[in-house]
Order: sequence, then C-alpha cells, then structure tokens
Amino acid sequence: MSDVLDELQWRGLVAQSTDEAALRDALGAGPVTYYCGFDPTAPSLHHGNLVQLILLRHLQLAGHRCIALVGGATGMIGDPRQSGERVLNDKETVAAWVERLKAQIAPILDLEGENPATLVNNLDWTAPMSAIDFLRDVGKHYRLGTMLAKDTVARRLSSEDGISFTEFSYQILQGMDYLQLYRDHGVTLQTGGNDQWGNLLSGVELIRKVEGAHVHVLTTPLITKADGTKFGKTEGGAVWLAPDMMSPYAFYQFWVNADDADVVRFLKVFTFRSREEIAELERSVQERPAAREAQRALASDVTTLVHGPDATKAVIAASQALFGRGDLAELDESTLASAVAELPRVDVAPGTPVVEAFVGAGLVAGRSAARRAIAEGGAYVNNVKVTGEDATLDPAELLHGRYALLRRGKRTLALAVVDPEAAGRP
Repeated sequence: MSDVLDELQWRGLVAQSTDEAALRDALGAGPVTYYCGFDPTAPSLHHGNLVQLILLRHLQLAGHRCIALVGGATGMIGDPRQSGERVLNDKETVAAWVERLKAQIAPILDLEGENPATLVNNLDWTAPMSAIDFLRDVGKHYRLGTMLAKDTVARRLSSEDGISFTEFSYQILQGMDYLQLYRDHGVTLQTGGNDQWGNLLSGVELIRKVEGAHVHVLTTPLITKADGTKFGKTEGGAVWLAPDMMSPYAFYQFWVNADDADVVRFLKVFTFRSREEIAELERSVQERPAAREAQRALASDVTTLVHGPDATKAVIAASQALFGRGDLAELDESTLASAVAELPRVDVAPGTPVVEAFVGAGLVAGRSAARRAIAEGGAYVNNVKVTGEDATLDPAELLHGRYALLRRGKRTLALAVVDPEAAGRP
C-alpha cells in the first residue's frame, strides 16, 4: 500500500503533502480512508476534476478506502475565485447538477467491487445545522488572521470588488466536511488541487483543534503544457466530461491532438498504463512520431475511462471513416454530427450539382477549380470518387437522408447539408 505514493510521484500527481514521511507510514500501515470534494458549480466536471478522480482511483486500486464528496452545500456558495464573486445558483439547479456529477464520477471509481468507493453529499450534514450551531461549534475554532491570510482571500480583499462574507466562509465549510468525514468514516486524508492548499489545511487545523488528531492532505500540481501555458482550454471552453457539453468525438480529438512534447507526461497523469507500456510509447514518439501511437493510446484510454468503450469505438470509427478508411454509412447520426461539427458547411437543395456544393463549401475557389478537381480524381462525396462534372447530390445516397461529406484530395473536408424544403428555391 505504501508503494502507491512512489507511483503517484512518478506519474507527476503529487505537488505537496502535509507530512510526507507520516503519510507514507500511514499508507503502509493499512487501508487509509481518504476523500476529495467536487462542487456542482457547473453542470459538468472538467479535465482538472479528472486528475483528482484518477488520483482517487490509484489509491483505491492500492487498497485504500475512497470517499467522493459531491458538494450540494458548498456548491451553493462556490470556492472563491481570484476574478470576482460567483453568481449564486438556486437550490434546484445545484441539486440537479449534484446528480449529474454523481453520474460522471461513478464510471471512474469502483462503487461495487471488494473495496467499493462511497459517494456522499455534504448537504446531508450541513442543511440540518442552524446558524447558531455553525458559529458556536465550528466558527469559534477559526481565527480571522489565518483566514484573511489565505492567498485568494488576500487578493480579493485588495481588489475593487472585495469578497463577500458568503465566499469568505467557504473555507470553514470545507474544513467542517473533513471533520464530519473524520468522525463518520474515519477519513484521515484529503486530496485536491494545489490551488486548494489553503482550504485543505482548514480541515487539518479544525480536526487538530476539535479532536486532537493529526490528519493528512495531498495535492496534485496544476497540469500545464511543455511550454508552460495552461492545459485544457479549447475553442469551446473547458474540456468537459459530460457528453452533452463536449461530445465524445470532440473529447477524443482533444487528446489525440496532444503535442509530442506533452503526450508522455499526459499518459502518466491521465492513464493507468504501466511504466513499461509508457516507456514503449515514449520510444515510439522519438522513433516514429508521425505514427502518433502515443497520442492515439492517450485518447483511447481517457475517452474509454470517461465515456466507455462503446463511445471510444464509435469515435475511432468516425475518425477513420471521415478520411475514407471506414464506412460512413455505419456511423449513427449523433456520432456523425459530432465528427463534422467543426467542418465548413453549406446548405443546399436536393440534386445540387457537386461542382456548386464544392464551391459553396469553400473547398475550391470556383467552378473551374471544382471541375479540375473532379477531372484529376481528387473530388469525393461520402468517400466515393466523383467521376463526372455533371454529378449531383443524389438524395438516395445522402447520409441519414441529409448529409453529404465533401472531400478534396486526401484531407480537405466540408459538409453539405441538404434541405428538402429548399427544392425549387431561386
């Protein structure tokens, strides 16, 4: 069990701990009960939360007892941000997001095996507490000087907007969670991102003052790219885990596009591949970079972890089919729509000449260029080579009755969406 700390350090999943030697001894002495909290301040977890879930899973696989906390209470307040006050969501919204987050956590942690993880909601012990009980039983153990010294609080206080008492109290609520789980489940380790260090220590100090016990905190580093820039931003925003906020296809493509300089480190952090497997993939990056074997392994593993093997199989099939290495007709409409979502598109009427579709989609500069592409054998509709300049978009050959994938050459793609009601329009 103690070896798991070495494994986590090798994978780059450890930034700080309260007392590494004591934590190592505790992990080696028997199963440690640990937890991490996830606040429903959005309808989905993101890649940063995924780092925490993977850390929880490593500890669970090593035989330690996992508790995942979804913050039905803390989610109604939100951890103070450096940029200003959060917008408070209503209780119904937060409750709905709690259920969404639980559904995203469940596939990653083992909830039913010999060492099952437990899901808890801090609203269960926070909601029944009166304001007087909160101030007397918890608040009296906090000193304002310590609370004001927290980095985010200090920054907010020096800003024009300041910080409300609501967000200022967040660190007390998080500390109370640790105390409650210590009492109810014997939790002695809390994990989280390194930016949460101050909030995590809140619980350590509270337990020391109230129970006279010493407990632990372990944080993960902020994951960055090799060039030092922030990791996890896309044109659409964050890398969400919910499929209705980021499709499995887009999710897979995000990981498969990892830079050679980053991919080995990401394999260590985001997958459960062995050291030997990762070493082999690292050699492939050095010796066969064009094959992108490491990127495909990373994308496959992470997509399977979050969305399941069937979704991964579908997105790989879609990726291959777009470029003629699979059957487009076998893709369901949802997967196809996700795969072509970022392509240039043109809306056309049934029977539109292929030449006009290519021009309208911007694949060629004009009709002459479109005819030349057809004559040279470089024009395709749904991966079928166009052989005549008078070819049209045949309604009988459309994908799902409305889509035509246009391709010029090997890799230049666009989408024609056929609108049956557009027939006969000028």
